[in-house]
Amino acid sequence: MTAANVITMIRIALIPVFMVLAAIDSTAAQWWAFVVFVCASLTDGLDGYIARKYNQVSNFGKFVDPLADKLLVCAALLAFVESGLVPAWAVMVILTREFTVSSLRMVAAAQGVVIQAAVWGKVKTFTQLLCIMLLLAGFGAATVAGVTVASICTWAMVAVTVISGYVYLRDNFSVVRDGISNKGESQ
Repeated sequence: MTAANVITMIRIALIPVFMVLAAIDSTAAQWWAFVVFVCASLTDGLDGYIARKYNQVSNFGKFVDPLADKLLVCAALLAFVESGLVPAWAVMVILTREFTVSSLRMVAAAQGVVIQAAVWGKVKTFTQLLCIMLLLAGFGAATVAGVTVASICTWAMVAVTVISGYVYLRDNFSVVRDGISNKGESQ
């Protein structure tokens, strides 16, 4: 197993640790959940950098890395639903986009088409991670112009998720329809 894949597997191993800490009703546990989430998030950039720099790109990494990212984000969102910080409908929108994109990527892969990550996918990931970190750090109840940070984060995550999903479908639905990809949008 390559160093990049080991780092990805560490990210996956941190998810249950994060979930347990996020479920504990104490300030210390919440801060540790934040630290674990930040560390796990940072491993995403690190494993990709190592894979590219040291020519460790593998099919296993191509499969597990995006899965690890989605599992980490979903774990945080589910913790927020349980605590009442983020509404379930918003998480359902985000999950629907993730399942749709993942399904289209599988269809493309079966046809030998690789759909690369593009700008809207990166914006979506950055926005989700930033919002999750703000909420984990306890800023959810703070207000900006009379609106809670939790509401702002929820709407920001939903908006970029919908936009990135639309762009992804617009540019890649031909993979399903005709077996051809026009552009590379994902994540």
